[in-house]
Amino acid sequence: MTTPKAPAPPAPALTPARTRPLSLSRTTATATRVLRQLSHDPRTIALLMLTPCVMLFLLRYVFDGSPRTFDSIGASLLGILPLITMFLVTSIATLRERTSGTLERLLAMPLGKGDLIAGYALAFGALAIVQSALATGLTVWFLGLDVTGSPWLLLLVALLDALLGTALGLFVSAFAASEFQAVQFMPAVIFPQLLLCGLFTPRDRMHPALEAVSDVLPMSYAVDGMNEVLRHTDMTTAFVRDALFVAGCALLVLALGAATLKRRTP
Repeated sequence: MTTPKAPAPPAPALTPARTRPLSLSRTTATATRVLRQLSHDPRTIALLMLTPCVMLFLLRYVFDGSPRTFDSIGASLLGILPLITMFLVTSIATLRERTSGTLERLLAMPLGKGDLIAGYALAFGALAIVQSALATGLTVWFLGLDVTGSPWLLLLVALLDALLGTALGLFVSAFAASEFQAVQFMPAVIFPQLLLCGLFTPRDRMHPALEAVSDVLPMSYAVDGMNEVLRHTDMTTAFVRDALFVAGCALLVLALGAATLKRRTP
């Protein structure tokens, strides 16, 4: 008579290795991968780089008979257009990563959420620098936008707006199930800011309730910052406040994007 064997002890549960919240090497590796993928999509690159330039070019010659009108709204649109294009491209590109399962595989690796979001922000931020530089150079030196202050300050605000658009695109992509839904977020996220930012009428002439809402929207501060550069030769306190508000909103939205980043399957 044989004695039954004792049951084998259960295997110890494997816990994933803890990763640091942010690593420069993992962030740059993620950014490099995103840029490599975008390099195989020339239509997306053309949309990013050329759309703001084409729109500003058309606007300049729409107001060919009244160049003062172009001077008054051209700088504002220089900040708004990069935000819109970066929002669209980033939200759709990130959603493709989700639906294709790429994010699932990346999150299964020892890669922190902060690394992933920072890598995407770094990659699209590099494109935003080129996009903002092209749009600013075209507007100031070719289309003849009359700027009292430094064109470099215009470039700074345009870049901050593009980074804000990138952050918003990363954030809303978490709530869309298809590319069509990602585009549908544009009327909800971008259009209200566009109407209330002061582009069409000064914000202090709006209904008090709408003015209060506009006071917390980042696009309002982007337009105010551009107008500060148009009117003043030096960097003003108001310009610094506007630029810091836009930058702070971009960082806040990136943090929210990292918080909502999760695997779709257990």
